[in-house]
Amino acid sequence: MAFDAPVVLAVAPLVGGAVWFAAAWARRVRIRRAALWSEETVRRALGAGRLGPTALAVAAFLGVVALAGPRWGEATIVAETRALSVVIAMDISRSMLAEDASPSRLGRALREARRLVQDLDGDRVGLLAFAGSSYILSPLSIDGSALTLYLDALDPEVASQGGTGLAGALRQGGELLRASSDLADRVLVVFTDGEAHDTLGAVTEQAQQLRAAGIKLILVAEGGRTPSRIPVRDEHGTLLTYQRDEEGSVIQTARRDEVLGAVADAAQGTLVAADIPDQAGAVRDLVASYRRARASEARTEQGRLRAWLPLLVAVALLVTQAATRRTAALIGIALWCLLPPPTPAQQPARPRSSAEKAWDRHDLAGARAAYLAELAARRTDDTAWYNAGTAALADSDAETARGSLTHAAASLDPDVRFRALFNLGLLALRQAMTDSAARESRLADAERAYREALLLRPHDLGAKWNLELAVRRQHGGTSRSNPPSGGSGGGGPQSAGGGGSGRGRSQGGAGVQGGMSPAQADEVLRSIGQQELKTRRDRTGQTRRAVEPGVKDW
Repeated sequence: MAFDAPVVLAVAPLVGGAVWFAAAWARRVRIRRAALWSEETVRRALGAGRLGPTALAVAAFLGVVALAGPRWGEATIVAETRALSVVIAMDISRSMLAEDASPSRLGRALREARRLVQDLDGDRVGLLAFAGSSYILSPLSIDGSALTLYLDALDPEVASQGGTGLAGALRQGGELLRASSDLADRVLVVFTDGEAHDTLGAVTEQAQQLRAAGIKLILVAEGGRTPSRIPVRDEHGTLLTYQRDEEGSVIQTARRDEVLGAVADAAQGTLVAADIPDQAGAVRDLVASYRRARASEARTEQGRLRAWLPLLVAVALLVTQAATRRTAALIGIALWCLLPPPTPAQQPARPRSSAEKAWDRHDLAGARAAYLAELAARRTDDTAWYNAGTAALADSDAETARGSLTHAAASLDPDVRFRALFNLGLLALRQAMTDSAARESRLADAERAYREALLLRPHDLGAKWNLELAVRRQHGGTSRSNPPSGGSGGGGPQSAGGGGSGRGRSQGGAGVQGGMSPAQADEVLRSIGQQELKTRRDRTGQTRRAVEPGVKDW
């Protein structure tokens, strides 16, 4: 047996003794007062409540023991799922720091990988990182949160050897997948810019071995074709210089499509282009058709928390003690049960912004202009992009709506992402009704958007209705039903907090009542996050070896 707080356990006898002395003193006072009436009342007072001090002391002792957090025993937890076996290989070489993608090649790859882990919920996913050599960070597991922690800690400093060894990453990814069950398809997803420093023959040989083992290879390209410099920044993001080779020349790096294409052909795999805005969605659509199998994963939890047991005994003692008393205890319990429950305090409402007021007045042009003005100040807020796109959609500004909603559809927040996809599909349906020349392509866009939305909320009736409408019209259906204006998923703009679910409803918000300001809270969270990432990198990383002369370190 172990305790979460042994210090609290040491206090338990003192608390129990103090309660016993207090209850015994109260009983003696009660007997002295009874003696003022008659000898009969004294006899009754002496006969009643003899075990009261002991019962209260034991209950107090057990309550403190429960606060100490006793733990003992073990339990086996079995999780079952119909899962694929997927390994994500992340290129963390220095060339991935090039900023020809937003915010960088590595930053975009990590963002798409986080979304992919979120979309593959229930599948068995593993993670390895590679630069000059590859490292297994997580075996195949259904615990997506652990993979997200590893992804947050990845940067080139984690690797002990510079360069880009793509052949080693393919070999180790294949070994990790070969150890899994072959009842389901096995998939290796590699995020890289293709700038491999091993020979193309060695890389294609490993790709051919993956094909022979029945492993599906998906290459996700990052970066641009135009050569770009590799910035060197400090821990605060300040640009110090640019990566240079041993001769002092600034290194230029570019995406190697010829390498990526040759590897994909050798493995008979798929190459996801770098210019696709939703790479995670493209990978998810690819693996959606793969063969899945029922799998189970068992883990043993040691030292389960048992605080409820002493707490239950303490409550039983108190209830028994109260039930055996015929005076104040029962009256107090009855009064407590009859009291109405306290009403929760109402939180002060956040004042409506000018954009929300315009939306409430159905001033669509004014709402669109106000939300676009808010977007200019909060371009990193996915909710602001969603609000601007939805207001533009309501005001029939198709170009602004498409651009803003496409940006919001890449959000990591599943609620914002679902709503943006819903409204993108609605926009495509409306344009299909008015643009007969591009009708088929608009309906295809609508079908794709609603299929992605239903992956996030499979039971949403509005998305199902609009998807069926798009499919019927695309295949020559005669249905003349109009799509819902907002459906159960799209709706109007959300509040600044980003959590709204109804049309124009304000939830969350920027107006914080009391406590620290949003800027102060953001600064505190940023400092905590930086320290946490540093700790993870220290635990994950290895000592980086010195670069040998003539060996590339990017």
